[in-house]
Amino acid sequence: MIQREVNLENNIQKNKVLIIYGARRVGKTTLLNDFLKTTKLKYKLDNGDNIRLQELLQSQDFSRIKEYVEGYELIALDEAQQIPNIGMALKIIVDQVKDIHVIVTGSSSFDLSQKVGEPLTGRKKTFILHPFSQSEMKMQYNTYELKEKLDSFLIFGSYPDVVLAKTKKEKIDILNELVDSYLLKDVLTLDNIKFSKKLLDLLKSLAFQVGNLVSLNELSQQVGLDVKTVDRYLDLLEKGFVIKRVGGFSRNLRNEITNKSKYYFLDNGIRNALISQFNSLDKRDDIGALFENFLIMDKMKNNNVVSNYYFWRNYEGKEIDLIEEKEGSLYAYEFKWNKSRVEPPKNFINGYKNSKFKVINKDNYLDFLITSFT
Repeated sequence: MIQREVNLENNIQKNKVLIIYGARRVGKTTLLNDFLKTTKLKYKLDNGDNIRLQELLQSQDFSRIKEYVEGYELIALDEAQQIPNIGMALKIIVDQVKDIHVIVTGSSSFDLSQKVGEPLTGRKKTFILHPFSQSEMKMQYNTYELKEKLDSFLIFGSYPDVVLAKTKKEKIDILNELVDSYLLKDVLTLDNIKFSKKLLDLLKSLAFQVGNLVSLNELSQQVGLDVKTVDRYLDLLEKGFVIKRVGGFSRNLRNEITNKSKYYFLDNGIRNALISQFNSLDKRDDIGALFENFLIMDKMKNNNVVSNYYFWRNYEGKEIDLIEEKEGSLYAYEFKWNKSRVEPPKNFINGYKNSKFKVINKDNYLDFLITSFT
C-alpha cells in the first residue's frame, strides 16, 4: 500500500471543514475510507449523489440539518460538489454543532470551490490529491526500484490504478477508460459544454506542444473555436485537474517573454492516451517532452511546499525550463534526458544575481523531486 502525502488524521480540526480536491480516480474515496477505518471518532459517511441528502443540505433548514448530524463527531461527504449550496450547509454545521469535524471530497475544484468559498472563509483547510508522486512512492520503493520504473512513469503516468496494474494492456485499458469516461465529465457538466470533440481536439493539440510556448490564436485555428472560447476551455481544463498552465517569469529584464504560456498535463499517461502513444522510449522522438512534463508536474504535487513556478525565455531565444521561486530565492532548472553540460543563459544570471542553476537528468532527477512530508 502506497502512503499518501495528505494525512487526514493530522489535519482534521474541530469546527472546520477539511476539503480534499482532485481529479476523478486519483484515490480521494480510498483515502477517506482508509482514514474512517482507523479513526476513533463516531462518523457518518454520505455521498453527494444522494438525492435526499442534496435536498436536506440545500434547504439550509438548521433544525433538519442538526437532526442529520446529531450524535456524530465526524461528518464525511464524498463527491460534495454534487450538492447545491453545500457551502452554506457546511457553514451551518461547523458554526452550530459543537466540536464537530467535517471532511468533504470533490473532483471538481471550480464547482466545489465556488460553492464553499465565501461561506467557509476562515472555516476550512484545503488539500489537492494528485496521482502518486515520487515522494509518496519512495515510501514503498527504494531509489533503485523507482529508477527502474521511470520508463513506465513517463509512458503510463502514476494514477493509482495504473501504477498497481500488472500488465501493459491493463495500464492502457485503464488510461483509455479515464480519457473516455472520466476526464471531461466535470468540465462538460459544469459549463454545459456540448462540443466534447472540440475539447478533445484542444487537448490533443496541447499534447503535441508540451514544453513549447502556446499561442491561443494558433490553438483557435487548429480546433476551429474562437480565441475567447479556447481561453475559457483552457481555464476549465486546468480547474478540472487535466492540464496545468505555467507562465513566463519576469522581474527586471525588458526582453523577457511573459505574454505566452506553456501547458503541461497533470499526468503523463493521460497525455499519451489522448494521442494513443504508448510506444517504448527507444521508439519515440518525444522523450524530452515526456521527461519535462513528468518532472514539472511531480514537482508541483507537494502540498507542503509553497513555491511559485514559471518558465523563462527572452526574445533572443534563450530559455530555462523551470524557475522555482521559494522563500525569496530563485532556483533555475534545465531538464535534459541524457547527462550533458549546459551553461545558464548569461542574461538570466546577470539579471538575477542570487539565483541558482542546475541541470536535471535521468541520473539525478530523484534528488530534485523527493521531499519529506510533514
